[in-house]
Amino acid sequence: MEKGNSIYQGKAKELYLTNQPEVLWVEYLDQATALNGVKKDKVVGKGQMNNQITSKIFEILADQGIESHFIEKISNTEQLIKAVDIIPLEVVVRNFAAGSFSKRLNVEEGVELPFPIVEFYYKDDALDDPFINDMHVRVLDIASDEEVKEIKELALKVNEELKKLFASVNIKLIDFKIEVGRDSQGNILLADEISPDTCRLWDMDTNDHLDKDIYRRDLGDLIPVYEEVLNRINTL
Repeated sequence: MEKGNSIYQGKAKELYLTNQPEVLWVEYLDQATALNGVKKDKVVGKGQMNNQITSKIFEILADQGIESHFIEKISNTEQLIKAVDIIPLEVVVRNFAAGSFSKRLNVEEGVELPFPIVEFYYKDDALDDPFINDMHVRVLDIASDEEVKEIKELALKVNEELKKLFASVNIKLIDFKIEVGRDSQGNILLADEISPDTCRLWDMDTNDHLDKDIYRRDLGDLIPVYEEVLNRINTL
């Protein structure tokens, strides 16, 4: 596999073409951001942590029948993925009240919800990724009704598997964000990453944060926390 030109650099990853048109090369960056990029810092070692955590989780999900764009991890900071057309939605699943949910609805952080909630956010930095509903998705021609149903079902299935995965290493899955994309046949695939950047994770015994809230809220050093998550899931 040959690495080609860079085609996109996001907040935490850079994408490259390869000599195979349906395969992309991803490099995870040593960069931390919050508040939609308003807060931004170089964090040495973060890229390899997120790449290794994401790769391990995608492998576990594949074993449970959940297909993603992930092909393989090729170095500590790099992986190969299937090229997909990313649907401009951030799909959030919440198991406990926290973050923007708590602020928006005045619900104390840590309160367990009676059932998981799936939320959609329109992926547009210029608009600050606004919270939208199913009807907005259709009006904006982001996805069809059938795709919306499939995305929700996928998000809830991922939630069930992630809850089991993290519970087995004494971590509570508070909420998480995923992205999805269409492959060349129009199939909906799980995409982007699953890491402490995209999940809100609390230790089951102490409720200590094991995620990017450490950075968002200036609670300490990010790397030992991410390393703890990696060490725990590597026992699986």
